Amino acid sequence: MDLQIESRNIALEGRWRAEIEERVGDLRTTYDNLIHVRTTLTRHDHKKAEDSAQALIVATLPGRTITARKTEETFEEAIRVAFTAIDAELDKYREKRGTHEIRATPAPLRGVITRLLRDEGYGFIALDSGEQVYFHRHAVHDLAFEDLDDGMAVSLNTEMGDKGLQATTVNPLPVIEHYQNKGGQGG
Repeated sequence: MDLQIESRNIALEGRWRAEIEERVGDLRTTYDNLIHVRTTLTRHDHKKAEDSAQALIVATLPGRTITARKTEETFEEAIRVAFTAIDAELDKYREKRGTHEIRATPAPLRGVITRLLRDEGYGFIALDSGEQVYFHRHAVHDLAFEDLDDGMAVSLNTEMGDKGLQATTVNPLPVIEHYQNKGGQGG
């Protein structure tokens, strides 16, 4: 890992360099994929003394650069606060990168409507396993609830409800049309 320490408008004191090197060493222990860290201490000539010491930290990881800039009354405090901020940003980045989970949508189940209570707005679907699944009219997609019939084949997604398995989505199965070659008849 490459470390660069520089200063502007002030001579870099040894105690600041030692503090920065120690804190970068701590970062390297926690974030082993750090490529480069550049720290710049800058003295500003503001009228307010509390805004005169600034620490800028630029940390480079593969594919990402993170910065923290803090202005405080003293360089010791600016270094401390800037390193606390860069550590928090690196931690957020690591957590974000670590939570890239691939969520696969489960394949829909297939079933047949066995009982339809139109007036009440719900019904039941029998799965291949024989298990009965409750569904509400609001779970029906790609078809009006009123167009459903007993014995209709459907695809569905399920989840566990308060009273057992229930359908979260119910869709009609697509009609598969078979085309046959009419034995040489042109078209």
